[in-house]
Amino acid sequence: MRRPVFRNLFLASALLALTQLTMPTGAAAEARLALVIGQSAYRTVPELPNAANDAKGMTELLGNAGFTVTTASNLAQNDMRQAISDFAGKVRASGADTVALVFYAGHGLQIDGENYLVPVDLDPKREADIPLQGVRLNDLLNTLGALPTRARIFMLDACRNNPFPALSGAGHGLAIVDTKAGAPGSFISYSTSPGSEAEDGSGIDSPYTTAALTVAKQPNLPIEEVFKRIRVAVAQSTDGRQIPWESSSLTTDFKFFGGDSSGSQTALPGASSMALASGTRSLEDWRKDLQGKPAMVAYEMVITDDTVPAYQAYIELYAQDTRTPRLRTIVERRRQMLAWERATAINTRASFEAYLANWDNSDLAATARRLLLRVQNRNYVLPAAVAAAPAPVAVAMAPTCPCSTPTPPASPINPTIAPVIKKRVDDTPPKRKVVDTPPRPRRPPPDEVIYERAPPPDRGPPPEALGVGIGIGIGMGMGGRGGNYGGPGHGDGYRSRY
Repeated sequence: MRRPVFRNLFLASALLALTQLTMPTGAAAEARLALVIGQSAYRTVPELPNAANDAKGMTELLGNAGFTVTTASNLAQNDMRQAISDFAGKVRASGADTVALVFYAGHGLQIDGENYLVPVDLDPKREADIPLQGVRLNDLLNTLGALPTRARIFMLDACRNNPFPALSGAGHGLAIVDTKAGAPGSFISYSTSPGSEAEDGSGIDSPYTTAALTVAKQPNLPIEEVFKRIRVAVAQSTDGRQIPWESSSLTTDFKFFGGDSSGSQTALPGASSMALASGTRSLEDWRKDLQGKPAMVAYEMVITDDTVPAYQAYIELYAQDTRTPRLRTIVERRRQMLAWERATAINTRASFEAYLANWDNSDLAATARRLLLRVQNRNYVLPAAVAAAPAPVAVAMAPTCPCSTPTPPASPINPTIAPVIKKRVDDTPPKRKVVDTPPRPRRPPPDEVIYERAPPPDRGPPPEALGVGIGIGIGMGMGGRGGNYGGPGHGDGYRSRY
């Protein structure tokens, strides 16, 4: 009677085991949620045919990788904001052990140092319309960054050309976003370098998505390795015109697909001769690593690393190579975008002036001048001396020894106000009362005459004293005990007053 029950339990266990074997390694241990947005049918500018194809391909890839995928296409501004909000709600409900991934294909814009995703109903008449009509990339990053998650991954195929005529002053491409400046646990990938424009491609998908659909399928590859290989593949397919870029603050490992890596991975050229990617490698280190290597091997090594020291070492060692002029352009633009990132992050008059001093003819110069004027009009801008002045020392931390006084600053914090000198505070009670005001002179009694000393015997009495003595002597002589100043009654007369 119980055999059917045991048979059903056995079949259920077998089915569960088979399901676990077919799932990607790692997916069973974590929840995976993805939002895929494809913006193709723009209403005021030409369509992007490949954006819809890119979203479709990524939806399939991520579904096979164990993600629960939400796909949304051709979103207006309100719809895009709602889709992001709904996705954030799903991530929150999924718990802290969740990997959240957002893939965006469509137009992206950089305005005043801010990156914007472009809804299909965007119709700007001036640059000031973009903050009102677009969706800030930072809003997306911050919305998911505020949630407890295992990892957050952002793939942006959004660096295509600016199609809006009214935005002639907008910078090319997207500005740098440093994930290390925000919440840890984020990974962001651009389809091309910051400040550069990506190609939509002549095939079904864009060059970036084409490479991602191929490379990410390779099993047991860490996410950092996946995107290094994507960068090399895109650089090859576009003849170096497009080089993807990423920034990571991940604190955990992530692989799109698990499994045995033996015989299934294709090594990058030059990968066996050096460790991949090290943002801390110096120019001298790269000179040593590239010395004597074939130009093609060295080229793919520096593309894999994608840092200024790596590119600079290649330019020095392979000056005659046909790829060197393009790398010079990449280095120049990367340095410019790093300077722009610093200027907008500091956001002061000095930072924008420093940028304009070096990049006055760049596509971002007009924006830099506008932002410079904006910070100059602040009524709370502090002078440079104030910004450079050290923080004031708390009273409790000041020296208390009377023989050790703090060294005054070289210049007062506010030149128009004299510096305040703080006195030592002694908590012990004083031994005696200190009177700051001078004491009043003590007045003698009205009838009292004070003699400090007698005149020398060989000199006669001064006129003033003689008159007084006579007067007193006469008055007191009536009683028989008087005497003048110099007379024999001096002693009795002196004692009679006391």
